[in-house]
Amino acid sequence: MIDVIVAGGGPTGLMLAAELRLHGVRVVVLEKDAEPAAYVRALGLHARSIEVMDQRGLLERFLAHGRQYPVGGFFAGIAKEPPAGLDTAHAYVLGIPQTVTDRLLAEHAAGAGAELRRGCALTGLTQDGDGVTADLADGTRLRARYLVGCDGGRSTVRKLIGVAFPGEPSRVDTLLGEMAAAEDPATIAAVVAEVRRTHFRFGLGPVGDGVYRVVVPAEGVAGDRSAAPTLDEFRRQLRAYAGTDFGVHSPRWLSRFGDGTRLAERYRTGRVLLAGDAAHVHPPTGGQGLNLGIQDAFNLGWKLAAEVNGWAPEGLLDSYHAERHPVAADVLDNTRAQMELLSPEPGPQAVRRLLAELMAFEDVNRYLTEKVTALAVRYDLGGGHELVGRHLRDLPLARGRLYELMRGGRGLLLDRTGRLSVAGWEDRVDLVADGSEDLDVPAVLLRPDGHVAWAGDDQQDLLGHLPRWFGPVSGSTRG
Repeated sequence: MIDVIVAGGGPTGLMLAAELRLHGVRVVVLEKDAEPAAYVRALGLHARSIEVMDQRGLLERFLAHGRQYPVGGFFAGIAKEPPAGLDTAHAYVLGIPQTVTDRLLAEHAAGAGAELRRGCALTGLTQDGDGVTADLADGTRLRARYLVGCDGGRSTVRKLIGVAFPGEPSRVDTLLGEMAAAEDPATIAAVVAEVRRTHFRFGLGPVGDGVYRVVVPAEGVAGDRSAAPTLDEFRRQLRAYAGTDFGVHSPRWLSRFGDGTRLAERYRTGRVLLAGDAAHVHPPTGGQGLNLGIQDAFNLGWKLAAEVNGWAPEGLLDSYHAERHPVAADVLDNTRAQMELLSPEPGPQAVRRLLAELMAFEDVNRYLTEKVTALAVRYDLGGGHELVGRHLRDLPLARGRLYELMRGGRGLLLDRTGRLSVAGWEDRVDLVADGSEDLDVPAVLLRPDGHVAWAGDDQQDLLGHLPRWFGPVSGSTRG
């Protein structure tokens, strides 16, 4: 029997597969498309996702294919200088096409031992007390202990397990595609700058070889959301907003997206879980979607692995929903707000001008930047020190960097006192005794996802927290 089936081979599914393999979990990824997507929907990684890549030793590969940009100006496109003092060693946005992100994560998952089956669609599933049976389009079946749906906003898995997906339908659509343009580049840039003075959902950006990434409001809301728009639709809308279609031709790909927002009522039904767009959809404002899915996988991977390997404490797997559902709800709210601020109507524009004034205050600018980049995420772990529930930034240590020591996906006790012990949990938690002056508490217990589970200096207090996240004493075997 397979340990875990992951339905969907996008960034979320591939990240999850690699995280599970860190812990020896047998994983099969089912991807319905026979070939990787050629179109580029997402364009980059925010700071928290960059930290995730660093914690797993992937960052150098991503940096080699990306470009670093200032972190400011991502909330509704309101141009501001990057705020000072962000709580990260990676205070930048990494511009990198999703096609490259997909390829790098696929290589990472395969290198870790995950099996990726392309052209393999899941059509049905049933579950019982021992596992999940997946029905495939070719008539075969697979049996696994758990199944995770990472299969997008129209998730087959979510529908099959009957999880409600409440929210609001799209009120406006936006056309998005890549195509060549015959107009002079300087003229395109000048016209786009003028149109964007009042229409923020409009743009043509060069991607090389005379090809442009084109974004323009659609004429209405599509009845069939799976149907791609036509080049004529792009031309018509470009003329409506810019007075010219720039001579666009030879499209590489054409698509549309809406401003609908939906959030799954629950992320777990028995042995089936949801992650990424299968669990939440929202407008792409702020570039948060791909990042949110990767971070879902980073939260879920070690918890599901603990369940498979038999040492998970009670409630650990359910903490995935408890922690990530509110994060997604917050993203839905902030993307709704940003879409309002992109409207050309007088009321939203007045609010936009007011918010731009408020963002001149450093605290406001930092608050909104940390929200979009997910640096502000703090899981509710029941109180304690102000660090508890937050991610810990990378720190220089005597043995190297903190994130370098977390690449095995284990817990870590960073102890400045030299007096604390993780005896009984050595198979799941590393002890690093280090007097780093960059840490302003005596010791912190980090979960495999880099979030602080405990902070203090009392051994008995620590012993009360280790079982909550790392199960009982001694090396339990796979259950």
